[in-house]
Amino acid sequence: MSTRALRRLKGKQRGQEALDAGDLTLDDSPEELLDTASGSPPSDSKGRKAKKNKAQKNFSNIYELIGDADNEAEIISPDEEEDKPDKNKTSGTEKKDDIEKPDEKQENASTKSSGDRVKKKKKKKKTKVTEGQEAVPDDNIDLILENLEQSNGLGLQNEDCGGSDRRSVLHVEHRNLNSETELKRYFGARAVQGDQRPRQRNRQFHRSTWMTIPKDSWPRFSRPGISMTLLQSKDGIQYFTFEHGRDYQQVQFKFLDAVESMDPNNIVALLQLNPYHIDSLLQLSDVCRIQEDQEMARDLIERAMYSFECAFHPLFSLTSSTSRLDYLRTENRAFYLALYKHMMFLEKRGCPRTALEYCKLILSLDPDSDPLCMLLLIDFLTLRAREYHSLLQLHQEWEEHRNLSQLPNFAFSTALCHFHLSQLEDVDPEESEKERHKADQLLQDALIMFPGVLIPLLDLCTVQPDAVVSSHVFFGPKSQLGQPPALAELTSLYVGRTHSLWREAAVMLWLEESVKEVLRRVDAKDPLVEECQNKRKQRYQSAPRNIHRHVLLSEIKEATSSLPLEVTSQPVMGFDPLPPLDSVMSYTRPERQHVGATNESTLSLFFRSLLPNFNLQGGPRPEDELEVARAGQELNQEVNRLMVAMRDMLANIRFQEPPRDENPYRDEEEWD
Repeated sequence: MSTRALRRLKGKQRGQEALDAGDLTLDDSPEELLDTASGSPPSDSKGRKAKKNKAQKNFSNIYELIGDADNEAEIISPDEEEDKPDKNKTSGTEKKDDIEKPDEKQENASTKSSGDRVKKKKKKKKTKVTEGQEAVPDDNIDLILENLEQSNGLGLQNEDCGGSDRRSVLHVEHRNLNSETELKRYFGARAVQGDQRPRQRNRQFHRSTWMTIPKDSWPRFSRPGISMTLLQSKDGIQYFTFEHGRDYQQVQFKFLDAVESMDPNNIVALLQLNPYHIDSLLQLSDVCRIQEDQEMARDLIERAMYSFECAFHPLFSLTSSTSRLDYLRTENRAFYLALYKHMMFLEKRGCPRTALEYCKLILSLDPDSDPLCMLLLIDFLTLRAREYHSLLQLHQEWEEHRNLSQLPNFAFSTALCHFHLSQLEDVDPEESEKERHKADQLLQDALIMFPGVLIPLLDLCTVQPDAVVSSHVFFGPKSQLGQPPALAELTSLYVGRTHSLWREAAVMLWLEESVKEVLRRVDAKDPLVEECQNKRKQRYQSAPRNIHRHVLLSEIKEATSSLPLEVTSQPVMGFDPLPPLDSVMSYTRPERQHVGATNESTLSLFFRSLLPNFNLQGGPRPEDELEVARAGQELNQEVNRLMVAMRDMLANIRFQEPPRDENPYRDEEEWD
């Protein structure tokens, strides 16, 4: 259940007042509801029914429950506008009479229009608020909601649900998932949308989604066979998984055969028959991106995301950060990869704020394992989007249980956040000085902990380091060569990704001052220097598998060159890069029966290409043993005859001599 639906139920949205259990009565018949909706006066029988149930409040308009009692004006019918001046003259004593005589108002309400009844019931609600009778229904509704949670086991996605400690950090807003929202903020709605209106002719009607906007150029959508199932709900967290139908499994097997053929045309042919097959869309997107067709690559990823969103479970939420997907399950990995590739396209398109929302969304799907290691990327997107406070909040809340300061990207990015906050114009001088002091301290600690970052960072920023810095033992080549392999991979990834953020003149001057202070502390033998050196030797010996997977997906050449041999020596598939070693597979691919051809000659392989059923050794074929066993001898006899005929043909070939020129003394230039 979404937050909006829960607020409607609890009466918090649009200023709704609390409702009693007795208020929600179903005594009105359908005919009475029709009469009240049309505004016709009720009959005598209906009046008697109203008198009989005068102790209860009957709602003639079901949309009263969604009204805004605090902000919106009361709906007044034309009949009420005539009586409005008289009603404005009533005093407070008349309102008290209205409260003390509900029976008379119930009888009068049965003879007036529906608009009068709506207004008088609103007056009754307002008097209840003044008398302080609204706390009791709230308690009743909360008790009912708690009973529903205990009976169903489904955590309601509201402010008090489980996982509220991470909601503030990983909370995603729907409007920020659309890149057009950010583009309109930069360039205006007219520049983004233009003056072109969509043509109504031959227009397809797609399901409205949050992550992508369906295009009319896409093939007609039909469910490809993917569904989402709720596995369990525990402590307010829902665990979901995608499932493949039987037909989709057969298409998946054909896709694996197409990948093994190493021919992209086979994937294109498969997509023509199954235009919303996820892995085919992801693989073909990589092919288009390599061929520098960025628009087509992005369109294929959006089509895959649209197919996923159409298969969402009703309880699956993109924004509550309480929905989980296990990356160990093979069916869930394609959703992670589609989100990641879409996020990278958004970042390259110049939409860092939208890309940040998708980064938080991927991290919220499995924040404990973090299979794509989004913690190595979220700081870069936060700085690009200038959301400095959110990054500092993430570092503050997760530092205790995740040790974010031990990652080079967080050590330098938090210092950069404080520096940018100190440079804001609308900040008090004292606050600015405080932020600058904090930034200096954090940057110096980061340089002492990770000295191998400085020289590569200056090289990519095309800045020549000072001779004192480059020749110093602490920042020299020895500091880079002496790094553990995992630390070298992390530092090269950070430098290759975020070097553009350090090219600003003010940032470079601030870095220069901090480097000089660090050298002074190193020469003074600060105890922190030796402590950080011991930490580097003990830690960062081997990187986990999710970091290797993140480096492969990032395609940053500075980082991929530092990958270990056990990762680079194995094949990497674009639709499932570096799968987990303990993968959970709900179905397996049937084994393909290969025929050994190690003892066969080149001529045998030639006949095998012409005759697929040919077997020179006369042995039965595995795929059809009985039929081949009967015709094996006859087939070999025919092949032997064919081989004898080919030998005779090759032996009787005579090459004719080229005709001689009858006039060898002719002028060679006469044909010119």
